Amino acid sequence: MISIERPHDDGLGYDVFGLHRPSVVRAVAAGKAPFERWFRVESRGHEHIPAHGAAILVANHSGALPVDGAMLWLDVVRHTGRIPRPIADHFVAHLPLVRTAFARVGVVDGTVANVDRLLARGELCAIFPEGTRGMVKRFRDRYHLQRWNLGHVELAIRHRAPIVPVAIIGAEESWPLIARLPVHPFGAPYVPVPLTPIPLPVPYHLRYGAPIDVGASDDPETIALAGETVRAAVAALVDETRRMRGA
Repeated sequence: MISIERPHDDGLGYDVFGLHRPSVVRAVAAGKAPFERWFRVESRGHEHIPAHGAAILVANHSGALPVDGAMLWLDVVRHTGRIPRPIADHFVAHLPLVRTAFARVGVVDGTVANVDRLLARGELCAIFPEGTRGMVKRFRDRYHLQRWNLGHVELAIRHRAPIVPVAIIGAEESWPLIARLPVHPFGAPYVPVPLTPIPLPVPYHLRYGAPIDVGASDDPETIALAGETVRAAVAALVDETRRMRGA
């Protein structure tokens, strides 16, 4: 297996966000069976992921819980050795036990300051601009991108970081959401009620597109145009991958 990069831990074992390389190694080992045998992840386009330096993976989002994010994380680590830093909704940082486990493998609370700091030191971030909106769509709307946040574009411009569009196919069918309870534990927007108690063994297909240079101008019109360019690139990859899968 490819060697996993060493995080910026200043010799302390943990980085400032809690990333712990031995925990990453254990997570990759634990994820081998679900990655290879349950979801049978097939991916292409890893050559588009920069081998070093700041970059942002931007992907579609779906499923009752973020299994798609976990498969993306595993795929990147296994094929490139880089540890992507998934950017999570704010409520994740308040979930007991989960927050610590997530932090150990690189998940970071989605504040602008946090992402700014990661990119400034040349890290690879993974962002899902649909947020929870992507996870609560109706099954008939699967793979139709929801409203798109633009924070990732502003940060990419600030750090001259390329954006790599990513399509994730399989999550919509693997663990569809049938209801969301209007309760808000730890600040969560809802409590998901999935169709099945565990994800169905639907194969995942991941595609990485060519990096997009969003330029250096940070005026609102340029940001909006760049955001639409990235969104269109992800949508095109999603459509292409679905056609190749035959769904």
